[in-house]
Amino acid sequence: MSWWGWRATRMGPSPRTPSWTAGRRREDDYMEALARLHLTVTRAYKVNTDINFEVFIHKVDGLSDDHKIETQRDIHQRANDDLADAGLEKIHLSFYLTSIYDHSIFEAFSKVVQKLIPQLPTLENLLNIFISNSGIEKAFLFDVVSKIYIATDSTPVDMQTYELCCDMIDVVIDISCIYGLKEDGAGAPYDKDSTAIIKLNNTTVLYLKEVTKFLALVCFVREESFERKGLIDYNFHCFRKAIHEVFEVRMKMVKSRKAQSRLPKKTGATPNGTPRVLL
Repeated sequence: MSWWGWRATRMGPSPRTPSWTAGRRREDDYMEALARLHLTVTRAYKVNTDINFEVFIHKVDGLSDDHKIETQRDIHQRANDDLADAGLEKIHLSFYLTSIYDHSIFEAFSKVVQKLIPQLPTLENLLNIFISNSGIEKAFLFDVVSKIYIATDSTPVDMQTYELCCDMIDVVIDISCIYGLKEDGAGAPYDKDSTAIIKLNNTTVLYLKEVTKFLALVCFVREESFERKGLIDYNFHCFRKAIHEVFEVRMKMVKSRKAQSRLPKKTGATPNGTPRVLL
């Protein structure tokens, strides 16, 4: 096994929640890679005990499903055994099987990013309320550029469903780039008016709506439920408004903390004349 694209990323909204992501190519002998992983993890943990470790086992597309699971289990066991021998049982490693030939790499990054979003429980709850009151089968909140879903409802995620959502985003952006821009090229392929409906041949409808200039909601709806599109659109309006309020609260908190950090510290004097800091 050889290493590729090792990169440290801090993707969270807070500097207190950094994340390290490691990518690895799967070959028959991964002992050397495990040793490097152990060395890197232990050194990083000494610097920051709150760090999250995410390990991608890459290029598994040529393996059978049973072999994939066996490989992941073996790597997981060996890595944790090495940490236990070093007295570092508190370190938690998350492993993902990825490939560039499907959307597994995007799904893996989606799960990594979700761990760094403090508003995730709120977003998931809003999605659950939205789909339960709209007759929707499944809903994703996507980052349009990266095709990473930052939240979804509580129902299980199916890889084929996720791939269809990614393909729909590609179709919408591509068509908008061709037909949605003005003759002089002005405008944006994705804006507040962006919406799309795709009917599949299995009585399922894909429905995309703009949430913010970066986010889109992609839903799976049965044709009979989509007949109540007016109800879905009204519930979406409420959902969109709630999402904006969630992020507005977050931005106000960030701005407030920055403003407080810029305030000069006031000093006072004690009875004996020694200066003190007023908090």
